[in-house]
Amino acid sequence: MAIMTQLLAGDIGGTKTILRWVNAYPHSEGTRLKTLYEARYMSAEFADLAIMVRQFLAEATQQVGEIPAPEKACFAIAGPVVNNTSSVTNLSWFLEARQLERDLAIAQVSLINDFAAVGYGVGGLEPTDLRTLQTADPQPQAPIAILGAGTGLGECFLIRQGQQYQVFASEGGHADFAPRSELEFQLLKYLREKHQITRISVERVVSGQGIVAIYQFLRDRQCGVESPEVARAIRTWEHEAGISEKSVDPAAVIAIAAGQDYLCERTMQLFAEAYGAEAGNLALKLLPYGGLYIAGGIATKNLSLLESGGFMRAMADKGRMRPLMEQIPVHVILNPQVGLIGAALYANFL
Repeated sequence: MAIMTQLLAGDIGGTKTILRWVNAYPHSEGTRLKTLYEARYMSAEFADLAIMVRQFLAEATQQVGEIPAPEKACFAIAGPVVNNTSSVTNLSWFLEARQLERDLAIAQVSLINDFAAVGYGVGGLEPTDLRTLQTADPQPQAPIAILGAGTGLGECFLIRQGQQYQVFASEGGHADFAPRSELEFQLLKYLREKHQITRISVERVVSGQGIVAIYQFLRDRQCGVESPEVARAIRTWEHEAGISEKSVDPAAVIAIAAGQDYLCERTMQLFAEAYGAEAGNLALKLLPYGGLYIAGGIATKNLSLLESGGFMRAMADKGRMRPLMEQIPVHVILNPQVGLIGAALYANFL
C-alpha cells in the first residue's frame, strides 16, 4: 500500500501569499500530489506567517471536515534565503524555519527561494502545463535550465542526483547585457546615460522594467508616434518612481497595445529577441539537453510573441554553436502555480 504524506506548501510574496494543504503519494513516475485545500491571503494583513498559517489550518478544518496534520512544510519566498532564514521582500517578516517548526508544531519546515521552487516544480508538471517552442528528444541525465522574466530575470538550473534533481540557484540575470546589433548598442548607450551607470545587466532589458526601458528608448529616438493612451500610462509610472505600489503596469499596457501600436509592437519584438538571446547564452553555458524552460507571467501572457519566431531565432543565433541550440527542447511553463508544486515536492524530499 502506498504511503501518503501530508504536506503544507506556500508561495510567500510581498503582496499575496498562497497556501496549499497537500497529500503526496509515491508513484512509478514520481510523486503524485493531491490538493486538499488552498487559500490566498494578502500578506500585509498578517503580522507574521505563523499567524496566517494557523488561520489557514482552521479554515481548512472547517471546509474539509478533517483536521490537517502536515508532517512537513516548505515555503517559497520572494527574496533571498540563507541558512533556512529569510526576510520577505516588501514585508516586515523575518522567517526562520526552526522557529516555524516550533510555532506550527510541524516536524520539518524548509524555506527556499521562489525561483528555486519553480525549478523543483518542473518535475511535477503535466504535458498540458507546457507549450513547446522547440521539439527535441530530452536526455534524462543532462542538465535542465530555467529562466523567467518578471519584475527581474530569474535563472536557475537542475542537475540529476540519483533519482531526483537538485536545483542550483543563479544570479545570471545580473550578467552583462550583450548587444547584438547597432540598435541594441544604442539601447545600451541610452540606458547607461539614463541611469548614469557604466554597466547594464541583462535584466534591465529582459524583464518587465526592461519592456518599459525599451519603449522609452524607441520613443526618445522618435521611432514612431506615441499613442495618447500608452503615453498616459508611461507618464503615470514615471511620476510614481520610488512608490512600491504603483497604480499602473506600463509593461502590460505596452504588451496589450502591441497589436495596434507600432512603438509597442517594435518594443515587444526587441524584447523577445533579447529574451531569446539570453536563453541561448544560458543554454551555451549549461547545454541543457534535459530541457530549457521559460517561466513567468510575461511569457504566458505573450505566448504568440514567443511563438512568432524572433525568440527562437535569437536563441539559435550562436554561430557555429547553432546545431547545439537546435538539439535543446524548449518549453514555456503555462501553469502559474508551478512554484507551489515545487514547494510541495521539495517538502516531500525532506
